[in-house]
Amino acid sequence: MLYALCPDCHHKWRLHLDRPLPKSGSGSYVPCPVCSCKRAIAHPELPDLAIGHLDCDAFYASIEKRDRPELIDQPVIIGGGHRGVVATCCYVARKYGVRSAMPAFKARELCPDAVFLKSDMKKYQREGYRIRDMMRALTPDIEPLSIDEAFMDLSNAFETHGKSAAECLIDLQATIKRDVGITVSIGLSYNKFLAKISSDLNKPFGFSMIGRIEAVDFLADKPVRMMWGVGPAMERKLHADGITTIGQLQEMDIHALQGRYGSIGKRFFYFSRGEDNRRVEQSTERKSLSSETTFNEDIASLSELTEIATRLTSRVASDLARKEIAGHTVVLKLKSSDFKVRTRNMRLTYPTLREDVILDAALTLLKKEIDGTRYRLLGVGVADLYAADMADPVDLFAGDGLASTDGDANTTALASDSPRTVIDLPRPTAEQLRESLTRRYRQHKGKPKQRRFPF
Repeated sequence: MLYALCPDCHHKWRLHLDRPLPKSGSGSYVPCPVCSCKRAIAHPELPDLAIGHLDCDAFYASIEKRDRPELIDQPVIIGGGHRGVVATCCYVARKYGVRSAMPAFKARELCPDAVFLKSDMKKYQREGYRIRDMMRALTPDIEPLSIDEAFMDLSNAFETHGKSAAECLIDLQATIKRDVGITVSIGLSYNKFLAKISSDLNKPFGFSMIGRIEAVDFLADKPVRMMWGVGPAMERKLHADGITTIGQLQEMDIHALQGRYGSIGKRFFYFSRGEDNRRVEQSTERKSLSSETTFNEDIASLSELTEIATRLTSRVASDLARKEIAGHTVVLKLKSSDFKVRTRNMRLTYPTLREDVILDAALTLLKKEIDGTRYRLLGVGVADLYAADMADPVDLFAGDGLASTDGDANTTALASDSPRTVIDLPRPTAEQLRESLTRRYRQHKGKPKQRRFPF
């Protein structure tokens, strides 16, 4: 038996089918018997699923099409420029094979009639936060993954709103389309891993669900790349070991997976079985902050790269000051003309948000990479973020008169002839001496605890 819900007239009914509904395509929905809507959702565990994942459909491109209706049927690509990469593209452009992070020249080859637009991050952030506020009206338990997607824990939906999580989310989906003017896709399940998979099954403007009784069978024939945390490198390693589907991971022992793949092997064991005990965290810890740019022409000159690095560092320092955070590690990113990426970092003595300190470290790293290689991209950033009040401690040994003028020298000479004033300082106790002598070792015994920052 399936529980069904119509997004238009909100009619709820029980449906008896002799087969499960597919997870994607038009067959994943059922018609409403009241209003004849073709997009009613149905699932045997619909009243019980409470972890949602909302993902805006081609967010940047959708915002631009909303503001420029003449582009509705056109292939729109955000970013790119002369030598940059694609930030995102609409679904029309994706039909030509264009994808995010693709070099702009390749996107032009695939889709020569595409409309390239510069990104307007302030506008996208404004609309993203607007959607975030709509989500927060449903539940305070929101975990943002980026400006256009987030997890939601709606376990208390019945107590708070008097209806199920599915009803709350299907109303939210309709509200965003009506008030913001873009579509979002929603996944609903009993944990974060499956909720995120669900939101990708029926894009755009999709609503998909994965329940407990079907999770293992659903995952069995899916590629390992669908596993959260499996990137290109890990995918190649798994394929080299003969593992191409999640079902193969389901057959393996947890000790064998950990022995072969380390700590991530434990994740493979549980995720492949549809198990994920991670909670929806209301705040996420930002790990880094950076700024980068792609050049119109490849550059090998230190002076030109230094000028660009100075400009990027200024942006980073400004962002750090505005967000009231500081970085403990300076990161330099370079991409050569053959698209090979070099990433270098330098750990600072203290967290900093000072522009001159960041620039000095970045230039030190940059000078070591000047070997005749021509670069097409340069980025400067900081990692290991801390609160601003933990940054740039005052140097008690750096007094004001480190350099003296001739006049100051005469004054000093005259002052040396005058009698000294002896200051009678109290003698430290044995406990104070012991504390001062062991402070440096106690301070470095453990890793300093980082504070958490809202994204």
